[in-house]
This record gives sequence, structure tokens and C-alpha cells, in this order.
Amino acid sequence: MAMTSSPGSITPAEVPAPYGNGPSGAGLPGSDPTEKPAGRIRIHHLQQAKDNGEHFAMLTAYEQYTAEIFDQAGIEVLLVGDSASNNVFGNETSLPVTVEELLPLCRAVARSAKRALVVADLPFGSYEMSAQQAVATGVRFLKGGLAHAVKIEGGTFYTETVRAMVQAGIPVLAHIGFTPQSEHSLGGYRVQGRGNDAQRLIDDALALSEAGAFGVLMEMVPAETAAAIDAAIRVPTIGIGAGSRTTGQVLVWQDMAGLRGGKMAKFVKQYADLRTTLAGAAKAYGEEVRAGQFPGPEHSF
Repeated sequence: MAMTSSPGSITPAEVPAPYGNGPSGAGLPGSDPTEKPAGRIRIHHLQQAKDNGEHFAMLTAYEQYTAEIFDQAGIEVLLVGDSASNNVFGNETSLPVTVEELLPLCRAVARSAKRALVVADLPFGSYEMSAQQAVATGVRFLKGGLAHAVKIEGGTFYTETVRAMVQAGIPVLAHIGFTPQSEHSLGGYRVQGRGNDAQRLIDDALALSEAGAFGVLMEMVPAETAAAIDAAIRVPTIGIGAGSRTTGQVLVWQDMAGLRGGKMAKFVKQYADLRTTLAGAAKAYGEEVRAGQFPGPEHSF
């Protein structure tokens, strides 16, 4: 689709204070402008948001500067997603990315975000073989990646995996609905939980939350199904293409900010047009260098 500035774009002056000053962020750290600077967002703060009928925001981040910017803008949760595979490393899907590739990205984000909760994706092949493998990989992300929690994809089958990880002290965010790591077995990018299939996702969410997952992320799920899941479980829900009845929302930052080109998914709203901005800056720089205009006297010693 054409990359144009969204009517909902915000200017720097309109960026909200950290973690919100309105009703939607009333129970989260930093929501009261008169209080002292708040500490780290923790998983119990997300639970408080669910209990109070509030909402929180989540964005992907893969390196220092976006982590710092999003953190200062008040984004409560940063996801070091396996989406780095196709948004950082140039792969077509999330499947090729490895633990070794994600760990340094996770460290950069965790070191740069002073208040946001940092969640790391466990990549394909790093947790599916056994609960023991999942615990070992989760430990690597908390110790070596400095993450505060991890995310895994899958339904009821992973109940014992989640339970083992939580017992080992690893906070787990469950991911159901369309799970990109299962793209081939699901038959491509398809909405999950339509009609009679809704009960399967409700059962998945109940099983995973009862096993100890601190939240359930739902991707490409009909809004009605997502609302039913949110009502059925105690823990907060996070949506991406799952309607507005979830506790939180997540987007890939390059989609949200208009950096990535091409057709956007239906659930994406672009709040800026960074692709055009960066292209214009690069073009102007190249033209000035070729014309001998840069560097000028003011840039020389």
C-alpha cells in the first residue's frame, strides 16, 4: 500500500508522559504526574491493569535507540520478537532466526529501557522438544539476554512446558491464535478462532493461564472470540489483530511507524511515515556530497 502520513500521526509535543496520565493508565507506575519517577513495569502491574479495566501498549524493539525512545514515550512493554528475523535480518519469515542472533538484540533493548518490561521471544526450535529445553532456553534469555520474561507460541500442548518454566522462575507470556512459527502447519497467514474453532482457543487460553502464564497474546483472532477469551481468563490479554477488548495491544514497530514498505496487514495502523522521511534525508545527503556542498566550513576543523 502507498506509504502516506496517517491522520492519527502524533508530533513530539503530543507524545504522552510515561505510562499515561489518563484513565487508561491510571493504575500503572508513573500515571500520576505528581508522584516521584516510577520504577520498572512488572508483570503484576499488567495484572492490575486487567483488574482495573485499563489498557497498556506493547511494541517490538530490537536495538538501543528504539528501546530508549519507546521507553521514554511511555510504552509499557517491549517485545524482542522473533520478528527480528524478517525485520532485522532480512528473512522472509520468523523461522530462520536463532537464539544466538536474538540474545544480543535482547541485551541491547534491556540495557536501554529503564522502565518498560522487556519480553523476549523464544525462537522456533528452541523450546518445542521438551519442557527441559524450554527452561534451558528461557534461562539463557533471562541471564544472557537480560530479559524480564519470555514468550512462547502454542496452545494446550504446551501446558506442562509453561508450568515447568514458571516453576523455574521464568515468567511466560503465551501466544495463541495465528502463531507465525506454525505458519506451514496452519496453511499460511490465516485468521484463527472463527465459528466453532473459537472454543479451541478459549480452552488453550484457560489451560495456559492456569499453568502459570502471566498473560495471553492473541494474533489474528476475530474480535468476538478475543473478547470471550479475555472474559474467560483472569490474566491480561494482548491483541494483534484481535479487536479492542484486550488489556493490551502490540504492533511491530516498523509497521506502526511506517518504516517497512509494501502492503500492511489489516490490523496495522501507521502513526508516521519514517520510510519517506529517511529516504528524503538520504537523498538530500547524497546530492550534497556529490555536489561538494557537504561538508561545509561549519563542519570542518
